[in-house]
Amino acid sequence: MDISGKETDAVRQERHRPAELDRTDRMILGALAADAARSYAELGRMVNLSAPAVHDRVKRLKRDGVIRGTVAVLDGCRLGRTLLTFLVVDTSSYGATRGLLKFADRPEVEELHTVAGDGCVLIKVRAVDTEGLERFLMEIQSLEGVRSVRSYITLSTFVERGPAPDGPAPG
Repeated sequence: MDISGKETDAVRQERHRPAELDRTDRMILGALAADAARSYAELGRMVNLSAPAVHDRVKRLKRDGVIRGTVAVLDGCRLGRTLLTFLVVDTSSYGATRGLLKFADRPEVEELHTVAGDGCVLIKVRAVDTEGLERFLMEIQSLEGVRSVRSYITLSTFVERGPAPDGPAPG
């Protein structure tokens, strides 16, 4: 299920195709990334457009998949999940890698990616404590086809954000 609540395939396997965005689209995206609660009128003032024109642009950006959802960014520590860890899981096969998808709906799992390099899967986990992390690690390690799991516990986070809308224009 995606952010909007629509059923989707658990593994997103689509070609990465940049959307065609002009300067105004990127300004709107930047403003929404900073504060998604802004009104269309406020956004319109920021980019010198009417509220209905901004609404149409935002509607198009949603339709084109540039805006995948509007969410509140929660503070894991304030919610009691103080132990942020990145796990690199090495599996013996593609089937074993797909088996890790069973963890996608777990509240402590924030991200799950297949990767190239030393491991097969990268999982961002935010656990309540070391005991919770240890239980989670034991579950992963018990799966057939999991060869190894390396843990990288985060001490401090200096930057954590989504993609910047002011990247290079496609072309």
